[in-house]
Amino acid sequence: MKQGLGLALLLASSTACMAESSLDVKRQQELTYMLKHDCGSCHGMTLKGGLGPSLLPNTLSSKGHNIESLSLIIRYGKPGTAMPPWGPVLAEEDIRWIATQLLETN
Repeated sequence: MKQGLGLALLLASSTACMAESSLDVKRQQELTYMLKHDCGSCHGMTLKGGLGPSLLPNTLSSKGHNIESLSLIIRYGKPGTAMPPWGPVLAEEDIRWIATQLLETN
C-alpha cells in the first residue's frame, strides 16, 4: 500500500504541475509514463530504489542534487553504471521537466 502511495503522489503532483510547464499536457503524460516504466524498471516502480538508487526528493537533495545536476545525469547517463544516456532520445525541455518532477513531486 505504501509503495503505491508514492507513485500515486507523483502522478497526482505531475498532473497538478502540468499547467505550469511549457510542455503540453500530452507530452507530460508521456514523460510521466516513461518515469514509471523506464526509470522505474531500475529505480523501482515507486522510485525508492532497486538496481539504481532511490529517486525520492529527500534522497536526491541529501546527495546535493539540483535540476542542473539531475539534468546532466539524465542527458549523459553515468559511465560505469547501468544508467544510460537519455540525451539522444529526449529534448532538453523533457530532461529538465523530469529533473524538476523528481525533485519536487514524487
